[in-house]
Amino acid sequence: MTSETARRDALRESVEGGIPAALADLGDLVRIPSIAWPAFDQSQVQRSADAVAALATGTGVFDDVRVVRAAIPGSDELGQPAVLATRAARNGRPTVLMYAHHDVQPTGDEALWETPPFEPTLRDGRLYGRGAADDKAGVLVHIAAVRALAETFGDDLDLGLALFVEGEEEYGSRSFAQFLSDNREALAADVIIVADSGNWDLATPGLTVSLRGNARFTLTVRTLDHASHSGMFGGAVPDATMAAVKLLATLWDDTGAVAVHGLFERHSDTPEYTEATLRDEAGLPAGVQPVGTGTILSRIWNKPSITITGIDATSVAAASNTLAPEISVVISARVAPGQGAREAYEAIEAHLRAHAPFGAELTFADVDCGNAFLVDTSGWAVGDAREALAEGYGVEPVDIGVGGSIPFIADLVETFPGAQILVTGVEDPHTRAHSPNESLHVDTFRSAAISEALLLAKVATRTK
Repeated sequence: MTSETARRDALRESVEGGIPAALADLGDLVRIPSIAWPAFDQSQVQRSADAVAALATGTGVFDDVRVVRAAIPGSDELGQPAVLATRAARNGRPTVLMYAHHDVQPTGDEALWETPPFEPTLRDGRLYGRGAADDKAGVLVHIAAVRALAETFGDDLDLGLALFVEGEEEYGSRSFAQFLSDNREALAADVIIVADSGNWDLATPGLTVSLRGNARFTLTVRTLDHASHSGMFGGAVPDATMAAVKLLATLWDDTGAVAVHGLFERHSDTPEYTEATLRDEAGLPAGVQPVGTGTILSRIWNKPSITITGIDATSVAAASNTLAPEISVVISARVAPGQGAREAYEAIEAHLRAHAPFGAELTFADVDCGNAFLVDTSGWAVGDAREALAEGYGVEPVDIGVGGSIPFIADLVETFPGAQILVTGVEDPHTRAHSPNESLHVDTFRSAAISEALLLAKVATRTK
């Protein structure tokens, strides 16, 4: 047995032995309701950051561990607390930056949770709780891997390490770019591991190689100066609800595919993925048909989508015989890899203005754009990652696209153009991130931690 093989075996054994402690630490983090929205208790986000900093310090690996806030550009506010831990490389070894986030989504309707959202509950091989997967599990994968690396390498560890655990990813990463600028030297790395994505299935690891961008905005449709009696004027006067319904319907064709001129799609092969799998993973009932054309994964990974995620209108309980003067909706578009998010937003705005019915007045506000991302798979780090994932999971990884967006990766690319970026994660198709009953598959967590430790060990033997 070679020394390298013996070290890999020892590393795997170390990770395996540390999984109970890592899951216990994860449970402690899940108990902290670290929601970055201003309407929630912001002291909990600070508490969460302090807990992550304590975990980083406890590894004994990092030279410096700090809780840091950066300014939000264009305002007098500071962003949410992030954790920054650093260890300098020695003897010409590379540096790896590990990213995750410790803030979580709001719980939504707690009545829909089978167990309390901030009380971690182990059931049928899954750990339930808000943030159990997205993304406090990502934090603990990093911690578990670093712990095992330190135990296995000891004083021979020359690899440079930086840990960046953000505190506002779910709230738009408003201070992210400024944080990178403020801490550029500390964050500079040869390889960046973003632990905030998913896998192909429970047993098969995924390496995310494409992410759609996003363009989100609020549209207000106005047709009247004031509300009017629907009996007195209905049939002659357009109300805002009718105008909005007619306008929004033009965004899709009869198949449900996006019908906006100027939105592009990426042409790329996708793995086999059946309608039955879609129904199972998305919760699509038998009587409801999928929308769009082309392979299912091409619709999710490589084509644009448009979703109405919010509506301000008269509620059913408060309905009256009145013509509504205005209505507001939130439109969330996903942008195909290869197209700029701002360009996509402008195409949607132009479409809506061109199709406004009855001369309705349109107002656009709260525009938020984030660019798509395509991984350069030619670098050595991708090869190392694939090997580590195959060894850690016992199954060859699948290169996957993700229909969601991680806009801050574009900021990482801009700030550190020479770094190789790897997007990994612990989520699986049944994780239900952002939804009630979010959960983490414990065996997937174990495999992810082993894989990351093996990857760090591979990088630790390289020279720059």
